[in-house]
Amino acid sequence: MRFTRGEFIKLGIVAFVGLALGGLGRYLLRLLGVGPEPEVEPEPEEPEVTDPPEVEPEPPSPDPKPEPREEQEEEEETPGWERELGATGERVSLLGLGGAGLISRAGREDEAVEFIQRALDLGVNYIDTAPTYADGVSERHIGAAVRERRDEVLLASKTLDRSYDGTMRLIEESLERLQTDYLDLYQLHGIEDREDAEKALDGDGALGALRRLREEGTVRFIGITGHRDPEPLRLMLQEEDFDCVLMPLNPAEVHFNSFRDGLLDLAVEQQLGIIAMKVAAYGRLFHPDGVSSMEQSLRYVGTLPISTAVVGHDSLQQLEDNVQTCRDFSPYTEEEMRQLEELAEPRQKEANFYKTEW
Repeated sequence: MRFTRGEFIKLGIVAFVGLALGGLGRYLLRLLGVGPEPEVEPEPEEPEVTDPPEVEPEPPSPDPKPEPREEQEEEEETPGWERELGATGERVSLLGLGGAGLISRAGREDEAVEFIQRALDLGVNYIDTAPTYADGVSERHIGAAVRERRDEVLLASKTLDRSYDGTMRLIEESLERLQTDYLDLYQLHGIEDREDAEKALDGDGALGALRRLREEGTVRFIGITGHRDPEPLRLMLQEEDFDCVLMPLNPAEVHFNSFRDGLLDLAVEQQLGIIAMKVAAYGRLFHPDGVSSMEQSLRYVGTLPISTAVVGHDSLQQLEDNVQTCRDFSPYTEEEMRQLEELAEPRQKEANFYKTEW
């Protein structure tokens, strides 16, 4: 590199300032493009269901549609593996662990514990469960797996009871099974319609219990879940300050009573932790001529402004594949998102079964 006389004098002055001021000087040198680059820390390594469990089966075809787009520069950084959980101040992995599937199988605690601990080893730090998942089996297995690693995971459970006393009883049972004295997130489970929403909003009922639990520190954050209709959840978000919302999101759900169109915008506006479920609709979304892979489903929901997507698994291989997909995440373009929704439309009735049959 050649310097003009003026540049040489400038460089000498800045070098002198750098020696005199230490760290501040080195900062000024970097601003002027002089001196070594600073060291950069490496990135860390890294279902609301009762029956059937939320397990994403192997897809019928590995061929993704549409083809992955070519690499291109993005004007803004797109969230990848680690994301903000709304305004809670917590960060969560894009892939969350759903408490059904392998985890909830009775009589297979050793296998479930090994599976959960492998997920933690891979950097998954969000686990979602409920007392209704296999009548408490899911919570017991999770508790056995995380009791020595509690600080590595954000743990979420739920209450289906709409009363104050019933909710207080349920959380005590959940805490005992999970072998912990607090939950990171406790949610009003399965809000179905307006009547259910109004009942859940009763301050003398379940909501009053959640408020009390949050005030005393038994739960850190509170949320709501629902998979039938976005409207009652929207009503609740307009009436009460929640921290998180769990909703179904996938390429087929936009074609009927859509949560993406009817709730997602409000959740973003309120800076909630947005948790996706039913991302593959229990496999009913997949078809060789349509959306055909779990990779597509995860990239689709990951392109939306979510914090994490909870997925149930049947095997370690499924877990490892899904972790890799989320760690390698790259967002779809708007056109690619539309293409996936068009591919999913012929199967929208099958894929939206949980909105009409449950």
